[in-house]
Amino acid sequence: MLIGEVARRSGVSARMLRHYESLGLVRPSGRTGSGYREYSGEDVRRIFHIESLRAVGLSLREIGRALDDPGFTPADLVDDLIRRTRERIAAETELLIRLDRVHATDPAGWEDVLQVLAVLRALGSPSAGARQRAALAPVDEVPVEALVEAALDESDPVVAGALRWALARSDGSAALLAEGLGSAVPEVRERAVRSLAELPGDEAVALLRDALAHPDAVVRGRAALALGALGEAAATPVLVDMIVAGRNDTDAADVLSVLAGDDAAADRIASLLAGRIGEEGTGPPARGRLTQALAGIPGPMASRALADLVGDADRAVAVTATYLLRLRGDG
Repeated sequence: MLIGEVARRSGVSARMLRHYESLGLVRPSGRTGSGYREYSGEDVRRIFHIESLRAVGLSLREIGRALDDPGFTPADLVDDLIRRTRERIAAETELLIRLDRVHATDPAGWEDVLQVLAVLRALGSPSAGARQRAALAPVDEVPVEALVEAALDESDPVVAGALRWALARSDGSAALLAEGLGSAVPEVRERAVRSLAELPGDEAVALLRDALAHPDAVVRGRAALALGALGEAAATPVLVDMIVAGRNDTDAADVLSVLAGDDAAADRIASLLAGRIGEEGTGPPARGRLTQALAGIPGPMASRALADLVGDADRAVAVTATYLLRLRGDG
């Protein structure tokens, strides 16, 4: 079979077939009387093998080794191909995300495109100062998706604060942050709920209400602190749980005192605190924290709960209750 026919049947150009020959990948089995290359059926099969290996990403050097080295084992090479392919996909995915974010800003000209690209690059900078300056850029220069991604990844507290401030000025970040609550990484979940807590609007409040039932106690606690500060009574049980657990218990007690703004609310909170003090399994440290929390709750129910604790078997609780009653003028 002459080179023209081989090219026609295989789809490989005659020029490429000559290149393969120059590299030693394909060697025509014979020559015609006129000196033309003549390919056998085995030669053609080898050409198809070369093309198949090229299609999966092997270089011509790797293909030569794969076809000619009898001791060659493909497993390592395939592993390497998988790694390189994943790296290429990751790089192209990152480029696509960046292009989508530039497109979302609806740039009017190349200057706008370059400005957005500069901000996106700065958000990923190893310099905390550069990231902070990017977060403080005008809102229309920073795609909200990029801000959310940066906020969920940021570990520097100063930069994180700047990013949360930027998100509070942006539209459409609440739903994106809510996705962060489902992350497998605890730090990402906490950053997501902290950012949600600083967003204005009903959508953020609704998402924080949902977060009160989140399986992560840290997420529940952050949501409860934010909602309690807004006067949301639904946060009360989680706040009490935080006091029992000793997790941000001082902040939780302060928010409970805010929620106890009327007599009915104060009595409900005092009853809940007293019930947890008397609950079986509540240890001495937790009982002490719950007793101290009663100090910020006004009304007769809290006073009666403290009076009941004056004779408590736990001396620390009894002393605390006696002191708090005196401060209230009830002792």
